[in-house]
Amino acid sequence: MKSLLGGKGANLAEMTKIGIPVPPGFVITTEVCELFLKIKDYPEGFAEQLDRNLKELEKNMGKKLGDVKDPLLVSVRSGAAVSMPGMMDTILNLGLNDETVKAVIANTGNERFAYDCYRRFVQMFGDVVMGVAHDLFEETIDKMKKKASVTADTDLNAGNLKELLREFKKIVKKETGKDFPDNPFEQLKMAIEAVFNSWDNDRAKAYRSIHNVTGLKGTAVTVQSMVFGNMGDDSGTGVAFTRNPSNGD
Repeated sequence: MKSLLGGKGANLAEMTKIGIPVPPGFVITTEVCELFLKIKDYPEGFAEQLDRNLKELEKNMGKKLGDVKDPLLVSVRSGAAVSMPGMMDTILNLGLNDETVKAVIANTGNERFAYDCYRRFVQMFGDVVMGVAHDLFEETIDKMKKKASVTADTDLNAGNLKELLREFKKIVKKETGKDFPDNPFEQLKMAIEAVFNSWDNDRAKAYRSIHNVTGLKGTAVTVQSMVFGNMGDDSGTGVAFTRNPSNGD
């Protein structure tokens, strides 16, 4: 079902089907992308289906998007039928705002982790969804590291990250004239649209042209509960290979 669910979505569905414990989620199909890019709107009934699948995900996780006691955080990822690494957009830690971040702190006992997730989210969402230049965020991080007399991002403490977050939101306001959205449902809607629109960005179009990738409907969007690689030295996320990608062993 790659043509409908994208490579990522099809593989996640296959793994779920055979009982491998992958983080719960749902996939919005490539057909929705094709239609959205054509008519600049969603098909009839899409909002109800999105709501229904989100509720199912919340039930699976025992958490709710936007909940101030135990919030669900999700990743919103692109995925075409043919792999196009790094060409389209992803948003992580969606669902964070000034209230839900407090719940993450209370539930994990880890203030630094919570604010690291939040500043990453604002940076990614600001860049991918709201069109703020990535360099503006990176320059602000560099200034903060100098101010804190550290060399690595991981050496910034919770206080530094809170300050960074405030600066990031000021950048978004200055560059777009809008406040950073704090409603998680609005965040989700905007993120899905941004991933669909990234199908037609210059990077993706150039990649398809160079690699002669034709006949695809668009990208699917996978909405999946977050897994965190930044909770500390004993956490990590990454890609697992069943074969050596260099020689096939």
